Amino acid sequence: MANRADGAADEGSRLSTHEKALRINLDKLHYGTFAEIGAGQEVARWFFRVGAAAGSISKSISAYDMAVSDAIYGRCKRYVSRERLQSMLDHEHSLNLERLRPSRGSSTAFFVFADTVSARNFKGTNECHGWMGVKFQAHPRDDDSQIVIHVRMLDHENSLQQEALGIVGVNLLYAACFLHHKPDKVVESLLDNLTTDRIEIDMIEFSGIEFRHVDNRVMSLRLVQLGLSGAAMFGPSGEVLQAAEVLRKHPVLVERGSFRPVTRVNIDMLHSAHERFATDLGVKPEEIVDLMEITMSNLLVTGHIDLSDFLARADVLAAAGKTVLISDYSEYYRLAAWLTRYTREPVALTMGVASLLDLFNEQYYANLDGGILEAFGKLFTRDLRIYVYPLKDPVTGALTKVDNVAMPQSVQSLYRHVVDRGSVKQLENYDESVLHIFSRDVLRRIKEDDPAWVSMVPPEIADVIKTRGFFGYHDTDS
Repeated sequence: MANRADGAADEGSRLSTHEKALRINLDKLHYGTFAEIGAGQEVARWFFRVGAAAGSISKSISAYDMAVSDAIYGRCKRYVSRERLQSMLDHEHSLNLERLRPSRGSSTAFFVFADTVSARNFKGTNECHGWMGVKFQAHPRDDDSQIVIHVRMLDHENSLQQEALGIVGVNLLYAACFLHHKPDKVVESLLDNLTTDRIEIDMIEFSGIEFRHVDNRVMSLRLVQLGLSGAAMFGPSGEVLQAAEVLRKHPVLVERGSFRPVTRVNIDMLHSAHERFATDLGVKPEEIVDLMEITMSNLLVTGHIDLSDFLARADVLAAAGKTVLISDYSEYYRLAAWLTRYTREPVALTMGVASLLDLFNEQYYANLDGGILEAFGKLFTRDLRIYVYPLKDPVTGALTKVDNVAMPQSVQSLYRHVVDRGSVKQLENYDESVLHIFSRDVLRRIKEDDPAWVSMVPPEIADVIKTRGFFGYHDTDS
């Protein structure tokens, strides 16, 4: 237990990978298995290299051959997948408990570290990524806890990717052993002794007894906030999602917004664009993945992130049954590049006229040598299209659409070009009865106890806002 106290003392300082591995080996509490598939045994190697490995390693295994892997862990569709990782963690942990708990279970907290990885192949043609996880007991005879991450390796050489995998693996196991009581610290420590130029962590999931109070949506936000990933996703039930698993082989439609709160206009815009997108592609509507995106710049508009406000937005989006994307890609061309990394199918954005005008605002591209032309070259490289929702003048009732929007003279020719080539399309299948609704107006009415806001949002959204007191709502009848 003395070693654990020492760990608490130095948890704020950055230890080297060697020091972390040695601390685990010398710790009398933690003992377990390393199971690694692909790229060699890069994590286990650290613990053998630093010495005293007998203090922490019960077994090290590399089921590299697919037939061998299937024989041990069962068959699966993809070997580098969350499914395979989970079967590895479950199988090896159950063996530790079965074989070792009778003799040392009262004094030992057992763990399994596992990874399944696809590092750079000889031809350099494969996707370089992997799944890593730790299933562990925080205390002897404790219920299980688990941390799972998905990593993308960004080095261009296999040997460097293997090195980076070893480091992040040590970081993950060290965090599980010594930092599990501070989940934020777990996330912050994952790239110790690495840089985001080498490894990206685009998903993290905490589960089990030690993390029963952890909201994985907040942990997803932390990944993006800390720069470990450019984007993160979670589903309507709060479950964290890995982009490739959700987007692969699917057309993708994105609506960006503040969603404070989700209004009938937000829902109608996505519905209209989804319907039109499916028609244009000639696919079944259910084949398209819809994402409601919140950017970090939007969350940081007040200078800091208000977690209660973030979770309120997440909860109303969940009530609407939507998948949420948090991204650090304020520029649409960067968002498009991220999306097309995970799917080869067409991608679409839907936006209102105000956002369309912002898209053609040249000042947003001053940091690019080629300015707006360079940005649009990147944005429209693949089969990307933009569906525009009309703007209704509250005084005259006139509609502003693609064909009559007042674009600055300097970008008129560019605008006409992208419209004529079919990259910017006008939505016509909208519900005109909701065009008067604006999120900022709804938010104001909620705070001022104006009951008119209720009709401006879907019923399920109104119920959530009222029940949980979101966005400054308070029940004046109570």
